[in-house]
Amino acid sequence: MFQRSRSVVGLDIGSSAVKAVELKPAGKGFRVKAFGTEPIPPDSIVDGAIIDGAAVADAIRRLFEQQKIKTKEVAVSLSGNAVIIKKIPVASMSERELADAIAWEAEQYIPFDIQDVNLDYQIVSGGDGAATVPGSGMDVLLVAAKKEKIADYTGVIAQAGRQPVIVDVDAFALQNAYEANYGIEAGAVVVLLNVGASAININVISGDQSLFTRDISIGGNAYTEALQKELHLSQEQAEALKRGTSVDGIDFDQARPVLRAVTENVLLEIQKTFDFFRGTTGVEHIDRIVLSGGGAHTDGFAEMLAERFEAPVEAFDPFKAITFDAQEFGMASAAEAASTAAVAVGLALRKVGDR
Repeated sequence: MFQRSRSVVGLDIGSSAVKAVELKPAGKGFRVKAFGTEPIPPDSIVDGAIIDGAAVADAIRRLFEQQKIKTKEVAVSLSGNAVIIKKIPVASMSERELADAIAWEAEQYIPFDIQDVNLDYQIVSGGDGAATVPGSGMDVLLVAAKKEKIADYTGVIAQAGRQPVIVDVDAFALQNAYEANYGIEAGAVVVLLNVGASAININVISGDQSLFTRDISIGGNAYTEALQKELHLSQEQAEALKRGTSVDGIDFDQARPVLRAVTENVLLEIQKTFDFFRGTTGVEHIDRIVLSGGGAHTDGFAEMLAERFEAPVEAFDPFKAITFDAQEFGMASAAEAASTAAVAVGLALRKVGDR
């Protein structure tokens, strides 16, 4: 009863690399006890689906060994089309009644067989867990994830010799990291935008509430593929050029128009998401966009994003209020790790036994 909740390792399994973060309490906050990233072979994970489980498990095992992480319990997160997040209206009822009724309520909104998904939910407004008020209602944030996908992710963790104890959603892990580092700003509408290799996670928040989430199936790999096609490069050459290194007589100035064209396509998808958000919530303004993920560093991306949506854009610093000793991890500065660590930090803030 009086034992402190055990910490977990936050493990972000992406399509190009796995990232791990372990936090340790330090005063009123936290410090990074372990951090590392390990690439996985191309096409091991495609559109969020694990194709080569053995390769992913090997990468996780190497990562934990290299960083000397002893903790066995792991928190992981999912995204993509196997995860459904919806805010649904339900009649006012007690928490116990809702627990009994949620599967039936969810069936009306989930495009999968209810037997094929795991459900979780949270009352976001109108409920007090006590007696109901006749005629009133409440809003419930519903999350459904395909059991098959959960089993794939927890399976590779177990294969790597670790114990999966929490399965979260990328968008909510981002929000967890944001609140821990930036606090909760009542009334402000903030877009958390995480640009991964194969997907973009979007979570629009206000205060401590998530107003809207969506995953877009495009990311940093689209830039690599465009460079390969337009400039006739190998994947390795395109990756190097994307990061500013000249290859085979092709300098970065030749790559820039290709990258900008891809960014225009990405911004179009983000525009559709924002338009849908505005249409369904009635919220017109965005106070700022907070950007994370490796793809967010693509030349001109942040500037084009700010210009298109007429909102300030800033880089997400998941170590703003969490102590990170860069030298301890062989880095010149925390900025080297910051752009790709947000989801893993959000997961590492969870505790064993969290709902």
